[in-house]
Amino acid sequence: MRAWGARLVDTVRGGAIGVAEIIPGVSGGTIALLVGIYDTLISSAAVMVRAALALFRPSKRLRDWPALRALPWFRLALIAAGMLVAIVAAAAVIEPLIDQFPELTRAFFAGLIVASLAVPIRMVGEPFGLSRIVLVLAVGAGVFLVLGFAPLNQVDPQPWMIISSAALAVCALVLPGVSGSFLLLSLGLYQPTLAAVNDRDFGYLGLFIAGALLGLGSFVVLLQWLLQRARALTLTVMTGLLLGSLRALWPWQTDERVLLTPVIDQLVPALLWAALGVVIVVALMVLEGRPAAQHKR
Repeated sequence: MRAWGARLVDTVRGGAIGVAEIIPGVSGGTIALLVGIYDTLISSAAVMVRAALALFRPSKRLRDWPALRALPWFRLALIAAGMLVAIVAAAAVIEPLIDQFPELTRAFFAGLIVASLAVPIRMVGEPFGLSRIVLVLAVGAGVFLVLGFAPLNQVDPQPWMIISSAALAVCALVLPGVSGSFLLLSLGLYQPTLAAVNDRDFGYLGLFIAGALLGLGSFVVLLQWLLQRARALTLTVMTGLLLGSLRALWPWQTDERVLLTPVIDQLVPALLWAALGVVIVVALMVLEGRPAAQHKR
């Protein structure tokens, strides 16, 4: 029973990451950190990339392939299955919620992100002194400014645009604080991509997957190297990315991302939904256990 319970939990974890990938402003990497499988995904993806590159370097093939066979393939398959099902389901459900209740939806997501700030901070494993606070604020300010740019509008995106945008957006899956959906929204490809998922446009999706694989292969090895060589610094920067991403989740803003003052009638409901987001994250951290040591999983 415990084995089946663990398998179900891994599927749910994958589902949570998949849902996050659909929501503009919420990072799949953040959710992976939160549910305790971030390092597993990063290390496994890095092994896959190295093994794929070894196909073109026969001298290294024997060295890289044993690591590929040692990966927890069944667990990764469960996570991937949960992600796939959640992406398809969320594409059909979440967009109407964002359209009908944008303020409350953003407030709830903001609560999730605020509470998630504790995850990389605890994982740093060192005192969070003044220098780290300054770095977090500097990175957060940069992200805040970038997220204020008005989104583009791509009615009929070209193949090269789909591939390059997917390569950029997939970085959000492995980089907490950066939302892949938000990047697509900024590039004008969020609605076309969502429509492709709902309409089963396999031509568009094939190009998107190709771009995602290209981006993943280019970035994941670098990120793993950073986590191994400069873990505290990397996690500090991730905290800044998370903090800055809250700009995208301010409940009251226009379609051009101009921030507005709170609507008095919506203030209390928005605070309640944000508080619910915080409570959910804290509950997940408690259930997960040892949140400061999630990276050891």
